[in-house]
Amino acid sequence: MPTVAIIGAGEIGGAAAYALAAGGQTRRLVIIDAAANVAAGKALDIQQAGAIMAFHAHLEGAGDAARAVGCDVCVIADDAGGRGEPGTADALLRVRQLAGYIGDVPIVFAAAGHAALLAAAAADLRLPRQQLIGSAPHAVASAITAIVAMEAECSPSDIMLTVLGSPPGGLVVPWSEASIGGYSLQQVLPQVTLARIDARVKALWPPGPYALGTAAADVVNALLSSSRRFFSVMTQLQGEFGVSRRPGIVSARLGTGGIQQIRQPELTTRERVLVESALGA
Repeated sequence: MPTVAIIGAGEIGGAAAYALAAGGQTRRLVIIDAAANVAAGKALDIQQAGAIMAFHAHLEGAGDAARAVGCDVCVIADDAGGRGEPGTADALLRVRQLAGYIGDVPIVFAAAGHAALLAAAAADLRLPRQQLIGSAPHAVASAITAIVAMEAECSPSDIMLTVLGSPPGGLVVPWSEASIGGYSLQQVLPQVTLARIDARVKALWPPGPYALGTAAADVVNALLSSSRRFFSVMTQLQGEFGVSRRPGIVSARLGTGGIQQIRQPELTTRERVLVESALGA
């Protein structure tokens, strides 16, 4: 019975908890927040929704980080009561404490502003990068996929594309490797349409809390099921695109234990320059 611990009972944490409970792959969810009553109330609310939506996950709310012991995946979300994301120093202390409880369990950083925290966890706590996964880029990639589907008048499931770089201003979509139904996207859509979509990409960051929570849940499900899909996620770079020791977006296959494989797509010269510039190579 997979167990997922969600740290933070704010909007992102609540959205992730609901999506995971409704998805059916997670049978036990523990929402942990310093405001223990809020976490317990949110867990109860989602639990009661299961009777309506016919899902059977068991949810608990707690205020003690030690309740994360034994989880299969840990999600770092946002605090309850509108406190938002804590400063990196405070958040790093929380991750340090969690690491002592969860060991080598994958940690999913769900918020849009978690890049600095992920980098600090890798550099200061020396956590392995396969354990550190930022899910916000998956929300952006999904939004771009939806826009392309509308332009091409097809199903989003027919589209394969990747997002690379570094938010907020350095998001790069390598259109040369994107496809629709197995055909090159550049052969299906005219360049003027791709340029119009590209111009909208920066405005998609940051995603809203429900998009961030749902994206985190999608990434967690991939970790639990060892999905064969590749996801656009953030992690600490180790030589990809000529960059090391800083966070960046990569195309990764996820599974038990975290990142299983990182794929570097074949980029045109222009795309590679854009990605390297975005990452500060």
